[in-house]
Amino acid sequence: MMRRMLLGLLAVATPGLAQQLPAPPAAPCAAQEYHQLDFWVGRWEVYPTGKDQLVAHSLIEPVYGCGIRENWMPIGKPGGGSLSIYVPGDKRWEQFWIDSSGTRAFFTGGWTGSAMVITGKWGGPLVRMSYSKNADGSVRQLGEQSTDEGSTWAASFDFTYRPAKGAKR
Repeated sequence: MMRRMLLGLLAVATPGLAQQLPAPPAAPCAAQEYHQLDFWVGRWEVYPTGKDQLVAHSLIEPVYGCGIRENWMPIGKPGGGSLSIYVPGDKRWEQFWIDSSGTRAFFTGGWTGSAMVITGKWGGPLVRMSYSKNADGSVRQLGEQSTDEGSTWAASFDFTYRPAKGAKR
């Protein structure tokens, strides 16, 4: 604040000086890559895909201007959550998951043009998760695991995030 006031006073006092000062940096997370997962932001009710049995609530929030945080609240079980961010130097997304049992996992990946796909070790097996927006505004999260380092994959979970009743979208 003080710096801006001083620069403003200098600009008035010396008209040519303002044109010589460097421009302030652009918003650090304004690039479109930081917003590839924004479709997941919201308050959700989570169901196994194709079924109507509610298994969890999930609150996905933009945080710190650059990240996305999931608060996973399964019905009748302890919860967990993740923190995701685009890493421009590596041109990839990273997600760190922790839960109330002490489990943690680290995933990396990126936008394929139709889904966010991230992969990492979760316990023993390699896990791949795909997040895609459905035409009705819901989001599908498909989890697959591999016990042969990615040569073959088998579905391990398949969830549909539906907007929670009364949630603003």
